[in-house]
Amino acid sequence: MTRALQVRGLRKAYDAPVLAGLDLDVEPGQLVTLLGPSGCGKTTLLRLVAGFDSADGGTVEVAGRLVEGPGAHLPPERRRVAVVPQEGALFPHLSVAANVGFGLPRGQRTGRRTEEVLELVGLAGLGGRMPHELSGGQQQRVAVARALAPGPSLVLLDEPFSALDAGLRAQVRAEVRASLHAAGASAVLVTHDQQEALSVADVVAVVREGRVVQAAAPWEVYSAPADLGVATFVGEAVVLRGEAVGKAVDTPLGRLAVGAVLHGAVDVVVRPEQLDVDPRDGLPTVAAVVADRVFYGHDALLRLRLPDGTEVTARTPGSAFPPPGSSVRLGCRGDVVAFAG
Repeated sequence: MTRALQVRGLRKAYDAPVLAGLDLDVEPGQLVTLLGPSGCGKTTLLRLVAGFDSADGGTVEVAGRLVEGPGAHLPPERRRVAVVPQEGALFPHLSVAANVGFGLPRGQRTGRRTEEVLELVGLAGLGGRMPHELSGGQQQRVAVARALAPGPSLVLLDEPFSALDAGLRAQVRAEVRASLHAAGASAVLVTHDQQEALSVADVVAVVREGRVVQAAAPWEVYSAPADLGVATFVGEAVVLRGEAVGKAVDTPLGRLAVGAVLHGAVDVVVRPEQLDVDPRDGLPTVAAVVADRVFYGHDALLRLRLPDGTEVTARTPGSAFPPPGSSVRLGCRGDVVAFAG
């Protein structure tokens, strides 16, 4: 099957290298999120795929067609790639329907297609409204509808939820994800929000220093990171030094199970939710003292000090958590991840 997007060895430099031989695949109907720190090359990649900039090397294929490569640079309007910018960028003087139909051939702008995509994004019946009459979340869905209207081979979304408040962001991203999947659209979404990347993506591509260092299902990136850098970047992580022997590793938390056979000094990654405070089911434990706590409502984070002075973080239910100074027992559930080092 032809990929929706295939990027190979893509390079781009401005004053310094930004993309350093990046590879990326997007299968038909897949939503891939690009996750990485500011300056790692995420937005530059989108601009090269869209055709707004030219690459210094490498190739970009959209739906099996070479659009960027040695001697090839198709202009943006010929790539069948739609872009949803951060702010939506709706035309304030045009109605919702006119905004959505803007990218269609002139004769189709008032036809059935506009109504279809508005229904697809949950805005049926709102075509006659002006953008200022909509909420921020509705405006963003209009921007998605406008991108989907011409039936592009690929949709690129550049941090489309960053301007929304936290309470609205989760709702809108779920609605946009559902809309893209309902349309069978292939999409790449750029974000620096880890929760966003993990919750909406079919595949998370972690970008570091101009390369994709891991591309996998969200749960795989979180539970089986490719290296220590991915482990500490994606989600919260407790990193301990340990000594591995086979499928076990000795750490300040005691002997823990690892999923691979290792020997010698290792860095051990434990997720805060793996740490149980005062477990009641016979889980092996070590003594700890609560140094601090942060309450989030549904849960809390405890900073705990072990007998050797090591500090770790545990996530506990928000309904009951011990105050600073409390003595507790601490156990670790499940396998941990370890990297030789």
